[in-house]
Amino acid sequence: MKIVIFGASGMIGQGVLRACLLDPAVTGVLVVVRSPLGVSHPKLREVIHEDFTDLSAISGQLAGFDACFYCLGISAGRSEAEYTRITYDYTLAAARAVSASNPGLTFTYISGEGTDSSERGRTMWARVKGRTENALLAMPMNAYMFRPGYIRPRHGAVSRTPVYRVLYALTSWLYPLLHRLSPGHTTTTEHIGRAMLAVTRPGAVEQRILYSPEINRLGGESEATATKTG
Repeated sequence: MKIVIFGASGMIGQGVLRACLLDPAVTGVLVVVRSPLGVSHPKLREVIHEDFTDLSAISGQLAGFDACFYCLGISAGRSEAEYTRITYDYTLAAARAVSASNPGLTFTYISGEGTDSSERGRTMWARVKGRTENALLAMPMNAYMFRPGYIRPRHGAVSRTPVYRVLYALTSWLYPLLHRLSPGHTTTTEHIGRAMLAVTRPGAVEQRILYSPEINRLGGESEATATKTG
């Protein structure tokens, strides 16, 4: 299986990339990035690209893939125009480019708990995420929306947002308690990565919108499968 990843430099993307490189079923990984990751691996190839609203210059390099894991995103606190450009425009440009070159592609999108599928709610980021999800689900591809709640970084994954890095550093010790008290709203970068791989398997899951409990279940099953394979 060959996979293309957008957003591999972010906290979630780092976990997803790690899961792909460790999985024996994955034979190749292409990451589309603005600057080199600084990661070397026999399976890994990078494409440096600046304009994520127009991928036509690299379209020839986006063929031959089985799945696309889209982890690129920004935090709230931006203007609606900027948030829409990065959350909606970038994502749809990537989805159109990879689905055009790869019939039957599985496209998995990192959304978020609280996303507004109606697109009419009062919270800006939730509306934009909902619009993005709806557009992806309407496209001719196997699309899955991941809506995690609190995410614990694992295996050295770090957020690119300074305030989030501090927040995770200060609260990481609380995760076992948070997970015990609210297991339906917590997950890890490790489980997200393995769950993304799991949904590429035919019949692995029926629903197209997945929350933390389903992500954790699939991530755990993927871990057991990888252990047996390895």
